[in-house]
Amino acid sequence: MAIASAALGTILEAAARGAFPPPNGAVTVVPQPGRRDAGVIAFTAHSVVFTDEDPAWVRATLAALDCDPLAAPMNARFHTAFQDRTGRTTDTIDLLTAATARPGTPDPRLELRELDDPDHPRVTRAREHRDDVRVWTSASGGVLVIGRGVAGRWETAVEVDEDARHRGLGHALANAARHLVPDGDVVWAQQAPGNARAVRAFQAAGYRPVGSEALFAAAG
Repeated sequence: MAIASAALGTILEAAARGAFPPPNGAVTVVPQPGRRDAGVIAFTAHSVVFTDEDPAWVRATLAALDCDPLAAPMNARFHTAFQDRTGRTTDTIDLLTAATARPGTPDPRLELRELDDPDHPRVTRAREHRDDVRVWTSASGGVLVIGRGVAGRWETAVEVDEDARHRGLGHALANAARHLVPDGDVVWAQQAPGNARAVRAFQAAGYRPVGSEALFAAAG
């Protein structure tokens, strides 16, 4: 039963390296890693809810849903109840992927230039969801963001200008992120399942599916 008391970061670190929670249909409830981040991660036949709400409330709310118990943590009715109780908001359920760091530097053909303006709109937006944010622009027409997200994990996101699409730039930027986190670490990325371009780009860059994730942001 050690998994039930493990910190979220420990669960994520293990999952990124292939050691997943047991596929026994259980729901593990752990405290939030910080005020900013609460949510649900669904692994194979095992979900983790990270919240500072009463675990008894979580379990009673899930049990009351008229759906497959395995699907309950990602059910819209549970998410609505979670928002109503906490005052938090959520946008979507993402595919959660991870990749190990790679040695060396990013492909020089990307011509990455790091933004050092803390008030730049892209930097400001990224800081709403991550700490220790760094942002690079590519001369090819894209943006690469890296920062500390949920439970302190390294997270990356990429943007590709509309007129630069269909040239492999998203794949190249996702791969570059693997060279910009510390050796031996793991970098995470979320993609909306319907964003097939992003899903393909990150998987081509070696990011492997770990589960699905719904994040609930604090108001204000």
